[in-house]
Formats: sequence, structure tokens, C-alpha cells
Amino acid sequence: MQHCFVIPVYNHPHYIEALVAHLDQFQMPIILVNDGSDAACTALLHDIAAQHPLVELVEHSHNQGKGQAVITGLRHAHALGFSHALQLDSDGQHDWQDVAKFLEISKQNPEAMVIGQPIFDESVPKKRLYGRYATHIWVWINSLSFDIKDSMCGFRVYPLASTIQVLDSAKFQPRMGFDSEILVRLKWADVPFINVPTKVIYPEGGISHFNLWRDNLGMSKAHVRLFGGMLLRLPHLLSQKVKG
Repeated sequence: MQHCFVIPVYNHPHYIEALVAHLDQFQMPIILVNDGSDAACTALLHDIAAQHPLVELVEHSHNQGKGQAVITGLRHAHALGFSHALQLDSDGQHDWQDVAKFLEISKQNPEAMVIGQPIFDESVPKKRLYGRYATHIWVWINSLSFDIKDSMCGFRVYPLASTIQVLDSAKFQPRMGFDSEILVRLKWADVPFINVPTKVIYPEGGISHFNLWRDNLGMSKAHVRLFGGMLLRLPHLLSQKVKG
């Protein structure tokens, strides 16, 4: 098993240096995906890549969305021969102290998709918290399963062989809807899931690129496609539940 890190970055300069410095202790390659950031953030990413031998910078010429940045990072990791990729977001919301725990669980369960199950504190905006539940309900319907406790947390470990097969099987929503869509499709492919409780905060002055209309529309389109896919796969999904 060979693990690496994949970190999508779009104009998140505040925490990325500290995150890379923290990850250096694991002596694993770090793939930074610059998703068309502005000049200042791009220059910072180039400086980080120059200073850290384990960092590899992959760049989009223009912003394509978080989902596409993750896809680019996962495909790059797979092309380099890695078996697993631990994804972290670059906005400072995740508890970096849990990285070792996620890696160990993945190594003990190499076929599994390891996903963060957020434990929020009082910093979480209530609208964001309640909005997550609507997505959770659709994910549970479209997967016919409660195995995916939270489909929107960007702290997760992908088993790359099965993930690339799923990525090759469909066209994905390139922005915020990707996080949920890939998990539903991995569930359809009978990939096992392990949910890991982890603290998530919304840091003061944090930067969010969530666009209310664009991203909600994109996620709605993804859920409509997934619902149709679930109906087509209904006999298989039901048979899996009976076997389970």
C-alpha cells in the first residue's frame, strides 16, 4: 500500500503553509491541485512546492471547481502508482491531528472508503448545518443505505483502484456536488465504508467559495441523475441489502 495526500486549493492562502508543514512529518507525497487561484495564492503554492521536496504542484489554468480539482488530484495520484489518496481541504476546517488515525484505519481496511463524520462546534453556521441534512437524505435515498453518515466532509481516504473505475464510468458534477456523488457511486460499486468521527470548525475569517445558486443547482442536478441511476440499479441494491 502506498498512500499520498491530495489537497485541492482555490484562493485559500491562510492555512496551506501550516497544513503542508504538518503533513511533512508523515513523509508521504503531497499533491497540491491549484484550481486556477489568483496570482498571490498561485505564487504562494509555487513557493511551497519549491521549499518542500515531497510536494508536487498540479495546476488548472482556470477555476474548474472543487470536484474537478479532486478528480485531477486522484487521477494524478493513480498515474504515479499510489494505491490510496487522503484528501484534505485547505480552508482550515479539518482537525489535522486526525490524519494519523485516518491513515491507520485505511491501512487496516485497504478496500474501504474512509470518510470523515463531522463533529461540529458552535462555529458552524446554522444554515450550512441544516442544509447538509437535505443532502444526507438524498444520499441515503440514492444509495439505499445509511452507510454514508456525511457525504460532504472533504476529509477522506480514497482507495484509488476502485475510485478510478467509478470515475471512468460516469460524468461527474465538477463543483461542490462531487463529494456526495462519488460516494453514492462508490456505494453502488459495493465499496465498503468506514465513518470516522472528526472535529470540524468554521474558523473566524474563513473563506468559503460556496455559491448558493450555482452550487445548489449543481447538487440538485447530481441528485436527479443519481436517483435515476438508483432506480436502474434497484434490483442489485436490494439484493445486496438482503445479502447484508
